[in-house]
Amino acid sequence: MIARLPSERDVYANLLRDSRGLRRDQSSARDGWFAALPWDQKDQTLFELEMLLKGLACFGNPRNHPGPRMSAPVAHDFVEELLILREGLARAGGLVRSLLGERERAFTFGRYLSSVLPEDSARGQLLKEQLTQDTPDEALFVLRNAFASFTELADGLLRNDHVPNRVYTALHGTIAREIGRNAFFNPLMALEFRPEFDRIRTPEVLEALHQVDSEAAHRVAALTMLTLFRSLRYLDMIDRYASDAASARRSYLVLAVLRSDLRALTRYLGRHSADAIANGFERELLKVHSVEIAARRPALEAQARRLAGLRAALEAVASAVRVDVRKSFLHDLPPPSAGVRGDALGPMLVIAAASLRATAHHAIASLCRVLAPAQPAPRLSIDRATRRAESERLRREIWMFMQILRAFLAKAQAAEGAQDRWSGAPSLSFVRDFLTHFRAIGYQLVRAADYGRLDPFLAALEELSDVDLVEPARLRAALDECHAFYAFLEQLFADVSRRAELEGVPFDRKDATDTLKIYLGKA
Repeated sequence: MIARLPSERDVYANLLRDSRGLRRDQSSARDGWFAALPWDQKDQTLFELEMLLKGLACFGNPRNHPGPRMSAPVAHDFVEELLILREGLARAGGLVRSLLGERERAFTFGRYLSSVLPEDSARGQLLKEQLTQDTPDEALFVLRNAFASFTELADGLLRNDHVPNRVYTALHGTIAREIGRNAFFNPLMALEFRPEFDRIRTPEVLEALHQVDSEAAHRVAALTMLTLFRSLRYLDMIDRYASDAASARRSYLVLAVLRSDLRALTRYLGRHSADAIANGFERELLKVHSVEIAARRPALEAQARRLAGLRAALEAVASAVRVDVRKSFLHDLPPPSAGVRGDALGPMLVIAAASLRATAHHAIASLCRVLAPAQPAPRLSIDRATRRAESERLRREIWMFMQILRAFLAKAQAAEGAQDRWSGAPSLSFVRDFLTHFRAIGYQLVRAADYGRLDPFLAALEELSDVDLVEPARLRAALDECHAFYAFLEQLFADVSRRAELEGVPFDRKDATDTLKIYLGKA
């Protein structure tokens, strides 16, 4: 049975409730409206609509596009980008009509009235009524009106031979502002979640989250898990679009949301999560009465070690996600401006989605192993393509860290024979670099692979953490452990290569080299 945190500390539920940016009365009205929708799979319809709304906004940032960075936007022809925007507007308009149902007729009648009313005062009153957003239905009417106009504007611009930067930016900015001012359907906040479709339904993950004692650490872990599961829904949406040549190019909008959300997550984990966890532990520590410190010291030390392990796991997840997303966007997918047609684009999207899905699965499983080491990691992959992508990803990471470890051993052996005999701090800079790489890649490998010498290996690396004070004996012990770990990785690489899903799949050394260059910042 899953252990539950007290309700006042259920930060998972609080994230679902508080990140939406709605007032309490708006939240209640939206919940009531959603509950009254009369058909099955309504959560999928609403999810697709809100992610298209977010995608329309995020697509305006060229950093969210696959391919190399646009060099000169002023000289660029935005016809292809406008075609994608227009398709997204049309699809979002259709979803709005589905959610309005029979109330859609009022829209048609309102547009008819606005064309035949002779008095400006009557037209002004009708316009005021059309802009009211006191209920979710009225907010949908506002989107319906706006998107119909935006679609017609896009059609008019596409009749020209060239769409310049200023015109495209002006139209996109107007679309983004319209979405941003919607009272009930504004998904533009970073790392926001919706209870209608963001609840985690994997028991192993929920149980792992509830193992976290610290409220601050629980909030960071829950936010990470929610974002990773949201990304899996994005990838499922990309697969659905990619299955039809007519809708494949619409996937660029979802890719824009995916990259935006995962960038926000990796920045948060890299820049703020450690402080949030440490500050939360400090607050809990200060609540302990001085007379209780001695008795509670072992428990507090154990909690500090668990939180340090969680911090390392979160940093490793951030590094892996950043590298894999960058690789997929730089090397696996063409930019929107390339104009690749849907029948050719679809297979590329499916392959890239499988790779990114493996990244998300790996990140979720890695966090679960740290949060609940006594529990089995969740099995999230179902289809063979995803299982193969996960195994290819693991094999690639093993190879990458083997190259890093080999370089470290070579530098250490060369420096060991130098005259300074490790007496100066400058000669130890590569030790600091190696520890950084270990936290980003190696930490997940030793956790996931059940390495038999895990404790001595981690202890030896811990001795190197203060690189200015490294002693020859400490370094020699670390080198011995690294040699043993390298031999273990060689065997692990061979074992993974023999998995059934990798039968007949040769190791792509060029792909692994490109990924390593991205990780090292050389690509």
